[in-house]
Amino acid sequence: MSGSAVSITSSDAEITVRETGDFAAVEAACGHLLTPAAAASAFLAPWWWRTMLAAGLPEGAQARFLVFEQAGAAVALLPLLDGPGGLSGLTGLYTCFFQPLFMTGAGAALWSQVGMATAQHCRRHGVIRLDALAGDAEWLPAFLTGAGRGGLRAERFDHFGNWHEPALDRGWDAYFAARPGNLRETIRRKMRKSAASDFALVTGGAGLEAGIAAYEEVYARSWKVAEPFPDFNATLMREAADAGALRLGLLAAEGRVVATQLWVLAGGIASVLKLAHDEAYAALSPGTVLSVRMIRHLIEVDRVTGLDFGRGDDPYKKTWTTQRRQRVGLLLANPWHPKGLGALGRQAVGRLLRRLKGHG
Repeated sequence: MSGSAVSITSSDAEITVRETGDFAAVEAACGHLLTPAAAASAFLAPWWWRTMLAAGLPEGAQARFLVFEQAGAAVALLPLLDGPGGLSGLTGLYTCFFQPLFMTGAGAALWSQVGMATAQHCRRHGVIRLDALAGDAEWLPAFLTGAGRGGLRAERFDHFGNWHEPALDRGWDAYFAARPGNLRETIRRKMRKSAASDFALVTGGAGLEAGIAAYEEVYARSWKVAEPFPDFNATLMREAADAGALRLGLLAAEGRVVATQLWVLAGGIASVLKLAHDEAYAALSPGTVLSVRMIRHLIEVDRVTGLDFGRGDDPYKKTWTTQRRQRVGLLLANPWHPKGLGALGRQAVGRLLRRLKGHG
């Protein structure tokens, strides 16, 4: 595979780190890493990375894929972003989950080696920021031990809350019965006024472009602020449709689409990325009605095992889901580099201020 290469030898094994911005080359070399990752999470799938590269990068930023090889075979992959803010994971405003991709069967020894190799390869940048990580990830402690051996200090911080609903195998009726009483009553009242024909689900094919256009039109009429990456959602819908992962819900009233929801599927989990409705039709509760149509379809037809409501602690999410997990971030800082020292100093000041505020 083309790209710069650096060989790093630890006490356990030699790992060669190859850096490239050519994702086509990464797909060719790392298919055995990408395929199981795509089956586990939409946010680790090749179509997600292609969307990020095509429509989700800040101006002036470039992707840097680190491929870790042992004996000529790729054993791990770390997608990075080299942008105006420095070096970070290849994540953005839409990313709900991120991690390095490891070969099947990897354990603490490899996780530590990859952490050390990452540190030795990247410490010249001073700071690396990794976002949207699972705080209880099995690989994380060993990776951080390796990063420390490679010369980087880790500072962990809370990134965002992620509301989700697991174990949907009991079916729609059980899911509905577990919703708060006021939501159940609202659903009963509003659904009586909503015909089944008002709902359309787009997964691809001939209706895809019309569905994208309807989504964009509703979004423009909604309360939502303008997208910072205006082409991202349309690009994502096309990529997800090609992968069989798209679930775009549309709700119509009086002959026009008034609400839309963008979901993607992977590993039995349905993740909602965007939702919007036309404020002129707020009395119909189109967002609630569409949520019912979508979630019932996902449970009864797609047979999903869980729902993921993405980033943030918006109050409405607690009515549709019952569990919250914390996504975390990491600053990996080189204390001998001016940027690294500055980042560690800011983290220390922040901790002090939080402690003082807590005792105030």
